[in-house]
Amino acid sequence: MKIDELKTPRLWLRAWRDEDLDAHAALNADPRVMEFFPATRTRAESDASAALIAKHFAERGFGFWVLEVPGVLPFAGLVGLNVMTIDAHFTPALEVGWRLARDAWGQGYATEAARACLDYAFDERGYDEVVAVTAVQNARSRRVMEKLGMTHDPAENFEHPSVPEGNWLREHVLYRARVEAR
Repeated sequence: MKIDELKTPRLWLRAWRDEDLDAHAALNADPRVMEFFPATRTRAESDASAALIAKHFAERGFGFWVLEVPGVLPFAGLVGLNVMTIDAHFTPALEVGWRLARDAWGQGYATEAARACLDYAFDERGYDEVVAVTAVQNARSRRVMEKLGMTHDPAENFEHPSVPEGNWLREHVLYRARVEAR
C-alpha cells in the first residue's frame, strides 16, 4: 500500500527509515518527553511501538509519521493519525497525536504538523471527526489542541484503560475536531 507523506512550508511528515529507530528509542527514553505517560520505554518497547506504527501504515496507508524539519532536525518526533480502539465511550475514533523531541519544543511544529494531519484526515480520507486525548495535567498538549480549534467538554473526560488504576495520569481529556467546524 502506498504511504502518503505530508508537507507544510517548514515540515515534512515522512515515512519511517531504519535509521529512525535509534532516535525513536531516545525520544521514548527521555523522562521529560514521556512526562505524561506512565513510564519511559525501553529499547525493546520502543521498537515494538515502531512495529505497531508500521502495521498501521500497512493496513491503512497512514499513521504516525516521522516529523522532519528539513535542514534542521532529521527526527523531530512523531506526528500523525491512529485509529483508536481502546475501551472508551468515544471509540473507535481517528486520533491525531504527537510526541516531539525536546529540541523541537516551542517552535510551533506540533501545531503545524497536526493541522496538516487534520486537513489530510478531512480532505483526503473523508473523516468527519478527529479526536485527541491526553492526561488532564498535560497543559502543553492541551494548548496545541486548542490552537487547532479542537473543542473539549469536561463531561467527556475519561479514565484511560491503558493507565493503571490509581496512577496520577489515569484521567484523560478528550478534544474533538469536526470537519464542519473548520
